[in-house]
Amino acid sequence: MKKLNVWSVLKSGTVIGMKNALSVIGATVLYILTIWIPYINVGTTIAMAAIPVELSKGKVISPLFIFKSEYRRRMGEFFILEALTLVAMLIGLLFGVIPMYVIAIAWSLSLYLFIDKDMTALEAMRESNRLTYGNKWRILAVGLLFGIVVAVLLAVFTAIANACDSMALRIIFTLIIIVCVAPVGVGLDAVIYKTLTTPEEEPATGETVVEEVVVEIVEEPATESTEEQAAE
Repeated sequence: MKKLNVWSVLKSGTVIGMKNALSVIGATVLYILTIWIPYINVGTTIAMAAIPVELSKGKVISPLFIFKSEYRRRMGEFFILEALTLVAMLIGLLFGVIPMYVIAIAWSLSLYLFIDKDMTALEAMRESNRLTYGNKWRILAVGLLFGIVVAVLLAVFTAIANACDSMALRIIFTLIIIVCVAPVGVGLDAVIYKTLTTPEEEPATGETVVEEVVVEIVEEPATESTEEQAAE
């Protein structure tokens, strides 16, 4: 079972997010401009949720990818997946905040698996639960650390803007936060998804040992039969 490295996720996610910052912001602008168009808006909503999947492929995405028809193909199952997740989280909330967060993290990859691996809603939820098992606290730590950094930056920028009493600075700092936070956030999700869904490579030493055992099992009877023939 793979274990996430919190610092590695934060570092790689920041790099990927900033590399695709303009694309993510561009896709967001296009989404806002076209959200009023029926049917198209469902596909673009699914595409926006799938941005981490696109980023996990290691390429700079195009903002126009949100208009791909493939995202509208399974809108019914998408609604089922979202409804099941929401209902489960609400039921978990009846038992406290912690169960709700555990469910949210356990199924946090289900939408990505649903889109990327062409799984059904239940298959994606089951696989997401399997992949995140043993990594829930690490995923939560990534989110908390990212939130702390954003809160600190926001506090610093707000203090500077208030000290200067400048509306222009407030607008500039707000834009900086938006341009940086959104891409880095999806970048972190992309790294988590890619890390947990990439199969682990089996060590070559283990394969060598197995081959040697097989050779010994095959050669031993042949050696014994040769000795018996010589004795006769």
